[in-house]
Amino acid sequence: MQYHAAAAEAGTWEYVTAAQGATMEEVEQLAAESAVVIFSVSTCCMCHAVKRLFWGMGVSAAVVELDEDPRWEEIDRALARLLGGTPVPVMFIGGKLVGTMDRVMAAHIDGTLVSLLKEAGAFWL
Repeated sequence: MQYHAAAAEAGTWEYVTAAQGATMEEVEQLAAESAVVIFSVSTCCMCHAVKRLFWGMGVSAAVVELDEDPRWEEIDRALARLLGGTPVPVMFIGGKLVGTMDRVMAAHIDGTLVSLLKEAGAFWL
């Protein structure tokens, strides 16, 4: 399942159906459909933290909850091929793979995350 944070002001998430396929190209296509895409697992605390980080920054992110998608294993395998492993969350900004939580937090700390988000048109405020 995928959802958009378009209604984040009200503290709600708008759910939409994830893509049917899960090949590498389809994951990349999903990643290119929104300025920020987060592949997540609903019970993962790090996934929750990164969603809150982006929401707190005023970013409208599309989130693919792998554990709520019937094809999660295929999506997970495609992400593993991109990353060389399967840690979540996995973030794409502007259609480009940023990586996992450690890369996003490093970009946030060194100040480059905001410029990536601006270039992608990710801010909804």
